[in-house]
Amino acid sequence: MGAFWMLIFVGFVGFVFGLILNHFLPLLFMKNKRVGDLPRGSFGYVPLLGETLAFLNPHPSTTVGSFLQEHCSRYGKVFKSHLFFSPTIVSCDQELNYFILQNEDKFFECSYPKPIHGVLGKISMLVVVGDTHKRLRNVALSLVSTTKSKHDFLTYIEKTTIQILDSWKDKKQILFCQEARKFTFNVIVKQVLGLTPEEPQTARILEDFLTFMRGLISFPVCIPGTPYANAVKARIRISSSVKQIIKERRRNNIIFNNNYNICKNKNINSEKESDFLEILLGVDTLSEDEKVSFVLDALLGGYETTSILMALVVHFVAKSPPALEQLKVEHASIRSKKNKDESLTWEDYKMMAFTQNVINEALRYGNIVKFVHRKALKDIKFKDYLIPAGWKVLPILSTVHLDPSIHSSPLEFHPWRWETQRQDQTSKKFTPFGGGSRCCPGSELARVEVAFFLHHLVQNFRWSVEGDDQPIAYPYVEFQRGLVLNVDHFAL
Repeated sequence: MGAFWMLIFVGFVGFVFGLILNHFLPLLFMKNKRVGDLPRGSFGYVPLLGETLAFLNPHPSTTVGSFLQEHCSRYGKVFKSHLFFSPTIVSCDQELNYFILQNEDKFFECSYPKPIHGVLGKISMLVVVGDTHKRLRNVALSLVSTTKSKHDFLTYIEKTTIQILDSWKDKKQILFCQEARKFTFNVIVKQVLGLTPEEPQTARILEDFLTFMRGLISFPVCIPGTPYANAVKARIRISSSVKQIIKERRRNNIIFNNNYNICKNKNINSEKESDFLEILLGVDTLSEDEKVSFVLDALLGGYETTSILMALVVHFVAKSPPALEQLKVEHASIRSKKNKDESLTWEDYKMMAFTQNVINEALRYGNIVKFVHRKALKDIKFKDYLIPAGWKVLPILSTVHLDPSIHSSPLEFHPWRWETQRQDQTSKKFTPFGGGSRCCPGSELARVEVAFFLHHLVQNFRWSVEGDDQPIAYPYVEFQRGLVLNVDHFAL
């Protein structure tokens, strides 16, 4: 019996020693590298986790948080740490962030934690690298370019906006984050899959999609019944639904093509679906699984990010009467040039200059994307810093947005700062959707949705925020109480 417990003890000590060695190994065995070249910093004292828990500690998204504030004060804007089970270089520096984002596949590559791959899938555009990412991104850019100014797309956004706002007319309070998600899901599922909210398939996909979202932001434990495990299963079900929709669409296209020839001979108009999926089916450079994964990525990007941006805009504008008044003037001017029920157009959208300033400022101040994950592909010397090959690299986007040496009065919501901001100067100091070859391809679609929603909101409702709700970075951004609004409908 004594020998058994001795074996257990030796095994336990070996395990603990292995954890400690793994934690400090990058510093102890950096052959041919001068440790002094590394940025200052700390690995923390918890094996594997290092300083991850402190780094992820929730804080208002309009601040950098205590962890980054303390570390930047102690070590400077670039420091080393141990985060997400890896030795890490953290950058809060504008120049280094820009260098990292602009050198994808050359010096750095996307490197999200493995559990994220488990939920998103191995061929998601968010996690793949190299040529696969380039192919997927080129398709995304082509789809967005084709879609963003199309009459049908813009009309559906406006129709959905009016439906949502009409449902508020007899209400005194609404949960805005819930309403925003309803709006963005209805828009994106129609644009991507051609489904309307009334169709049974839409309800099933939404239920699975909400399970998928909960797992994406949960602790990654793949035990049956946990949010993470449920999310993996939900993704499989969504993929199966999408494959079935693709199968039906292909069958319908065969019928359409046969009927089209008949209609053409009889001079009868016949139109095909014009959503993302229809265009995607004609792309020969993607495999069937890549097309399914692409659809899931489009649903994810068009749902969560856009709804949070809407919530940030509504929240900040509610607390800035001058910004609200200028929005009213701008949108009243646009509406005055149109007939009563005439739809908004792409030309109208391009006239919403102050609305774009408001959206830019909400992105800067609210920081939907706090940081992105990268990994160094080789030893890199940047200024006086050494970034070792294989280390994780985290460019912190929010610290640049809230840096007083870059933006005047950065802790204030001030849309007018963008009136004098030249576009060629903003690439380094304003990166709300990332940068370089991984800059979000659908950012313009999100802006259109928010702008059209604001157009009708400011002309039909007064609103105020109930309580002191504010956006919190977990690091994903969320309002603690779902952003409860007191609403009052008025007739124009």
